[in-house]
Amino acid sequence: MKNDITFKELKKSGYTHKTINEEIQANLIERIKAKEPVFKGLWGYEDTVVPQLKKAILAGHHINLLGLRGQAKTRIARSMVDLLDEYMPIVKGSEINDSPFHPISKFAKDLLAELGDETPISWVHRSHRFYEKLATPDVNVADLIGDIDPIKAATLKLPYSDERVLHYGMIPRANRSIFVLNELPDLQARIQVSLFNILQEGDIQIRGFQLRMPLDIQFVFTANPEDYTNRGSIVTPLKDRIGSQIFTHYPKTIALARQITEQEALISAEDKAQIQIPDLAKDLLEEVAFAARISEYVDAKSGVSARLTISAMENLMAAAKLRLIESGAERTTVRLLDFMSIIPSITGKIELVYEGEQEGADYVAKILIDKAVMTQFENLFPRISKLEKEGIKTPYTDLIRWFNKNHLELNYNDTDEEFYAKLDKIEPLTTVVEENASELSKEDQNFCKELVLWALTISNKIDKSENQNSFTFDSPGIGQFLRN
Repeated sequence: MKNDITFKELKKSGYTHKTINEEIQANLIERIKAKEPVFKGLWGYEDTVVPQLKKAILAGHHINLLGLRGQAKTRIARSMVDLLDEYMPIVKGSEINDSPFHPISKFAKDLLAELGDETPISWVHRSHRFYEKLATPDVNVADLIGDIDPIKAATLKLPYSDERVLHYGMIPRANRSIFVLNELPDLQARIQVSLFNILQEGDIQIRGFQLRMPLDIQFVFTANPEDYTNRGSIVTPLKDRIGSQIFTHYPKTIALARQITEQEALISAEDKAQIQIPDLAKDLLEEVAFAARISEYVDAKSGVSARLTISAMENLMAAAKLRLIESGAERTTVRLLDFMSIIPSITGKIELVYEGEQEGADYVAKILIDKAVMTQFENLFPRISKLEKEGIKTPYTDLIRWFNKNHLELNYNDTDEEFYAKLDKIEPLTTVVEENASELSKEDQNFCKELVLWALTISNKIDKSENQNSFTFDSPGIGQFLRN
């Protein structure tokens, strides 16, 4: 933290006043020239959103980030703080971050007039120059802009015509800072109107008070296209005053989606050391979200947040951790069976259309997992024929025949040694994996064995039944008879 100084010392230091746009632009240019990443932790936006953000900043525009939920809109806004100078000088005691070079409040003007070069200067760290407000229907003008404070007027014995009786709202207090207004369409139209002057002329009006206060603020708005019809809209004159509207999007590849999940999921170092996640399991997790975004049961307009896979990864690790606790083992590997534990993460993150609601959220979640399994399976293995032709052998014929005489029970709480020993006994299964996935790691090959079994059940070649702590695989019909 920097120590307080006087205005005279500030001027002697060579500090020059900059507007917030000039400040952000200068730091952006410096990063670009140094070949440093401008926005850290934003994956998949390097060729789309980030270039548009750079241009908007260089143009000195206020920004509206428009996109579905879970597309890192708030993260983008918060990352802009890193483009501010580390410390900013203000007139000490100012409620609205007055610059000693360009004071705009009566308090700062009076203090500078009285003390001149001896005016005390304090410093504000960039972490305190970020203001964020969620636009809800109950937000009013007083919250954002300010209002006359009758208690202050009475205490100071001042008339309402005196500027000192004003109580500043969030926006004036964000002077020389970044102000983010999330979910802008939720803000009532009459409240949106109060932002017109701030965005265009940079000043504020409080209850008709004769006050000219040229605020210096970088505005960032976020909005969801769904809200335009469901909850409200951005009034046209306000939209017209926002310089750049930038569309966000979901990650376009599994690899990018994995990077986001691994970055955001809250997993302890201890859990990472004890629980191994095969690469195929990580890919499958992302495939579930990709399947949801194109599912006929899921409302595409609502979107499928990246938080789905983040939450699902945490649940997946929790399932493996529970197995460690209950089995007493020291290490374990995530299995395909563990994916049943991500169902609560799916059902809580998707909006269903009418057909999906008729089927039920849990059923839709299982369908999405099955679709993800088939997508991953078909990337590695030959397709499973719908009909078996007499006398023609397929890659899966021997495996299907094995289940005509045998059944397999896989328990959630089995140790890795017990679990994979059961799979290794099925020679036709090992053969299918070795013939098609021999280049994969041992962990991924083990995961592939489950993947093949799961794909065969989805294709109705073998039967799968679920109990409280296990899955049983056997031949259709015969397996049911044996179990009875």
